[in-house]
Amino acid sequence: MKRFRFLCLMLLSVLTVSAQKVYRGQSSYTSDIIYTVKDGKVYKGNSTYTADIVARFNGHYLYNGNSSYSSDILATWENNRVYRGRSTYTADIVATWKDNKMYKGNSSYTSDVLFNYSSNKVYRKNDRYSSAVMVTTSAPLHPALLYYILK
Repeated sequence: MKRFRFLCLMLLSVLTVSAQKVYRGQSSYTSDIIYTVKDGKVYKGNSTYTADIVARFNGHYLYNGNSSYSSDILATWENNRVYRGRSTYTADIVATWKDNKMYKGNSSYTSDVLFNYSSNKVYRKNDRYSSAVMVTTSAPLHPALLYYILK
């Protein structure tokens, strides 16, 4: 019984640290991987090498590359909004996340939808047609990372 529990815990730990993939369009082919996200780090393509880190997200700040310096903050995530750099001023809101849609600036108008996210697919603007799929993810991704990947 103890061995079974140990094996279950090991399997669970392997599953929870697996990388999330971002594919071009509706694809799920390895050749169409444009980003890999693992442990808050965004890697180019199918890589998980340190040299291939393009951004790092800690749940609040999005950093350039693998940096953790305040001068390398690209965006701030707070209250379902993406802010420019380290700012949290209303004038610096770049995008707003609401109801699985990313809106331009501080807007929530239908005409200002940048993309919408449903069933691990990111659709252009407010569309839900298969031809409007921009990227497909292997698992749900944080809205701030989606914004970064699609900007």
